[in-house]
Amino acid sequence: MSEAEWLSRGVVVRRLLEVDQGQESVSALHVRVMAEAAGVTPRTVWRWLSEARAGRLDPVARPGGFTLNDQQWNRLAQMGGNVAALHRQMTKDDSLENVPSLGTLHRTVRRDLRAGRPLESAGASRARVEPERYDRVLAELKLQRPGEGVPVVDAEPAQPAAAVPDENGSQPATRSGVRLFVPGARVVSTGPVAAVVEVVGHTAAARGIGCVFGEPGVGKTVAVQQALHLLPSRAPVWRPVVGVKPGLPQMRASLLDACGLPAASLAHRAQAADRALTEALRQPGVVFLDDAQRLSPPLLDYLRLLWDEPGTAAALVLCGAGAERVIARAPALRSRVLTWHQVTGVEPDRLSETLAMFHDVWEGTQPADVEWADATVARGNFRTWAKITSHLYALTKRSQHPGADRSLLEQACARLGPYL
Repeated sequence: MSEAEWLSRGVVVRRLLEVDQGQESVSALHVRVMAEAAGVTPRTVWRWLSEARAGRLDPVARPGGFTLNDQQWNRLAQMGGNVAALHRQMTKDDSLENVPSLGTLHRTVRRDLRAGRPLESAGASRARVEPERYDRVLAELKLQRPGEGVPVVDAEPAQPAAAVPDENGSQPATRSGVRLFVPGARVVSTGPVAAVVEVVGHTAAARGIGCVFGEPGVGKTVAVQQALHLLPSRAPVWRPVVGVKPGLPQMRASLLDACGLPAASLAHRAQAADRALTEALRQPGVVFLDDAQRLSPPLLDYLRLLWDEPGTAAALVLCGAGAERVIARAPALRSRVLTWHQVTGVEPDRLSETLAMFHDVWEGTQPADVEWADATVARGNFRTWAKITSHLYALTKRSQHPGADRSLLEQACARLGPYL
């Protein structure tokens, strides 16, 4: 049984059973789409479904199959879960008889992991790098000062060019694609942003997979975009746009379009499109996929298959509120995520300072008034603070008020709707 079958069978079967038990019956189109997502033939999917209807959801292991002993299992953990490296070592070991094939070893490891056998591995084997090389790459990416080992964020805030209204008077977005709601606003390099910069830099240097998650509005996308902005210009960043409940053709077309490939002619030619994407991802760079919580497990498994290609040199950064829960339902991809990072809200002890750097309207505001607004309305959510800033800016301009006092702040907060 192939790798795709072992890793995708459970997802495929359960999805088809949900359709089969609902108001619709499983059609040939259902099977064809799931077969394409799993990388197998429709005939194989029909067989899976037939066995599942008979009560067998998972493949049946052959009796008397190969088993790794504790010493070999611990050696696999020390190798970071690299099954191929373990197989090479076992092949060179003259004391071992009947060394299994690499495919059999892969199946054995997957079977034991499914059964709950813990593998104390630091991460996906493809993401392992030597410490000296990792430090050197971080320095090249301008994420670490040589000899200090400390991540660095631009001391100056991002240029507020995106905060200047366009010719129609509308407020454009920042380079991150997130609107700041008010002219003159700046992207602030806070502690949480610095942490995301380090995570993204690590992922890019290791050419691995990272997940950035957190509550809506805490600044995940802005922080990741700031980190991507600090990467060298020679490192391309691809930003596929994910729709609501996308299918595999839409996902493939989005990736093709982001990589500058002819999506219109390749999107419905699965093999040709996958070959083109595989070739494009051989170039070192970063694929940034925002709103990853919209992706279904088959689509996440499709990403896993792309990144499992031996020549893949690009990193993958998944971001979104609830992205960690969605990825958890795709165990094959979850096991390959190098770094998980949760973005928290604005630091309470630096809130007044952060707002003053974010926009000049906050200069001179009493910290007690800021604390009141945070406890009453914002609750550490920076998107809410951006909205408050927008209303406060309009109020100060309209009333010619020199600063933001408590009365204006209360009016600005009242415009955000009822808060209990």
